[in-house]
Amino acid sequence: MTLRIRLITTGDCEALAELQVRNRDFLSVWDPTRTEDYFTVEGQRAEVAAALARHGLGDVMPWVILDDDRAVAGRLTLSGITRGPFQSCNMGYWLSEDRTGRGLATEAVRAAVASAFTDLELHRVQAETLVANVASQNVLAKTGFQQYGLAPKYLKIAGIWQDHLMFQHLNDGVR
Repeated sequence: MTLRIRLITTGDCEALAELQVRNRDFLSVWDPTRTEDYFTVEGQRAEVAAALARHGLGDVMPWVILDDDRAVAGRLTLSGITRGPFQSCNMGYWLSEDRTGRGLATEAVRAAVASAFTDLELHRVQAETLVANVASQNVLAKTGFQQYGLAPKYLKIAGIWQDHLMFQHLNDGVR
């Protein structure tokens, strides 16, 4: 398996801004409503700086997804990393439309779960998808996630509170 993720850096901001602009319509149905600043290099610089600050606190593991040429193709983040009896996190990701359907998201999710279970020693990774997001549901199923529920009006996506299917992947090897 080719490594498909690496820790995000401030050097990724231009590539991320370009991907956000190019994929604005494609991602808008899956994302919260964004301000215009979000689609700029400075906006991405602010996003990356915030993610790296939270990473420094141990709350977040922010990665970029890489394509076959090692170019940035999207993002994957483990957020809400919680220790103690919970030992859990939430996973979210997006991929550029022109790079979907090639297994990149599946490989990236697989690598992130492996890191969550081995490096972070977490017990659980959870992810949610819009009910209509069959592509992401297929990625989650292929990587060992199981659907365990439906969360009505879970997140405000595209300006509307929307239902999400809930998935989890449990690490049976963690003590």
